[in-house]
Amino acid sequence: MTTTDQQTRYERAVIEPDATVPAVHITRDFRATPEQLLRAHTDPELFARWIGPDGMTTRIDHWDARTLGSYRYVSGHDGTEYGFRGTFPEISEHRLVQTFCYEGMPEAIALETMTFEDLGDGWTRLHAFSLCDSFEGRDGMLASGMEVGVHDGYAKLDRLLAEG
Repeated sequence: MTTTDQQTRYERAVIEPDATVPAVHITRDFRATPEQLLRAHTDPELFARWIGPDGMTTRIDHWDARTLGSYRYVSGHDGTEYGFRGTFPEISEHRLVQTFCYEGMPEAIALETMTFEDLGDGWTRLHAFSLCDSFEGRDGMLASGMEVGVHDGYAKLDRLLAEG
């Protein structure tokens, strides 16, 4: 994948709704290789350390990160738990495709495609595209405060990547 904007550094995620389909675009740069970013998204121990907002813990219930594999994890805070599950239709060197379902709304499944673009200077750009089942679903997700989890989670991922 190529990008037209390699001069801009996205050290904070840009989260934008798509104007034509019920989807969200997220762009974020990390000081990491594409391989490190893919591993952070597919290794259950690493994933549980950075996903979600600050103060929330994550427990992996099931994790089979391979093409046609599946996952389930539970995140919690102050005694309240939230279950998430999905499948991995494709995992390749620079691309991860997964379904995502919050168990509190099982009818609202998103299809997420993440690509890891090597910027050639020790940085990798994450392009995430989340296609929701409806504009209402997409707008509800955006209104839910998801950006807090995205920003907090990616800040934790920055620190984790800096550890090596």
